[in-house]
Amino acid sequence: MASDTILLEVKNLRKYFPVRKGILRRVVAHVQAVDGIDMFIKEGETLALVGESGCGKTTAGRTILRLIEPTAGKILFRSKKLAGPGEQFKEVDIASASRKLLKSVRRDMQIIFQDPYSSLDPRMTVEAIISEPLRGVVRARERKDRIRELLVAVGLKPDHMKRYPHEFSGGQRQRIGIARAISSEPQLIVADEPVSALDVSIQAQVINLLEDLQEKFGLTYLFIAHDLSVVKYISNRVAVMYLGKIVELAKTEELFSNPKHPYTEALISAIPLPDPDIKVKGIRLEGDVPSPVNPPSGCYFHSRCRYVKEICKTESPAYRDLGGNHFVTCHFAESLNLKPVRSA
Repeated sequence: MASDTILLEVKNLRKYFPVRKGILRRVVAHVQAVDGIDMFIKEGETLALVGESGCGKTTAGRTILRLIEPTAGKILFRSKKLAGPGEQFKEVDIASASRKLLKSVRRDMQIIFQDPYSSLDPRMTVEAIISEPLRGVVRARERKDRIRELLVAVGLKPDHMKRYPHEFSGGQRQRIGIARAISSEPQLIVADEPVSALDVSIQAQVINLLEDLQEKFGLTYLFIAHDLSVVKYISNRVAVMYLGKIVELAKTEELFSNPKHPYTEALISAIPLPDPDIKVKGIRLEGDVPSPVNPPSGCYFHSRCRYVKEICKTESPAYRDLGGNHFVTCHFAESLNLKPVRSA
């Protein structure tokens, strides 16, 4: 169960990638992959980060872990393992932490990668893969027992530890990746589309596994995905991302039943229903996603929004709380009557 304690707080996080041209490789522009996002994650909850491909979800997740260096902003993480005597936690700004401090705090922050095929070293056994985060933390003679426990926890057998990744199916490989992620007993796990590369039947198994592990080990997830049906099932809150910005963030039930941003409304309307006899009329967004190198003025979504007005083209809307921690970036969030569009 999620608590009221904030584990991770992101403030005005930005990540710009330089665009270089010419013989001298001069910087002529920047790809604004993550453009000033604000959010927080409470201890024990699952916050889903959703949006179209290329909107900056994965970049945001990796920047939070500082696998990618941030351009600006703060990433405040409250580590329990680094807390001193009499302290509940120690607050660390991941964005500005030294290499030594970052190495220590990374035991509390792990990642599950999207591709279970490329994220495991084919030259290493399962035992070697899972034991990597345990080196220097758990004694060598205790590691094997720990690895056996982890394999059983993710639904694999202890004798699998001597095998290599190519001997497993995609779902089994992802379970190995999950075992590696939880081996250091982290507080936060960034799950970067952990089921998108798997068959639908296997997806359900992995999602259920993640929920069981969350309950067993008290984990907190930042769950990056584009499948809203999966997000609705696993998340406590949902952040909707568009062109590097968070356009809406709310509790899952609130967001799906009462969306306040036109982009969220369009995403929800596109969720397929599991009944072939029901005809679904979704909202079709016109045009292409603007380039993050040269984003439009005003509201980034105005070129595709069916509710657009003149102010949307010139003035950027504020990211504000409508009440109950329902955040939105839209000039007319209070007046628009949005809902998923479906018809039989």
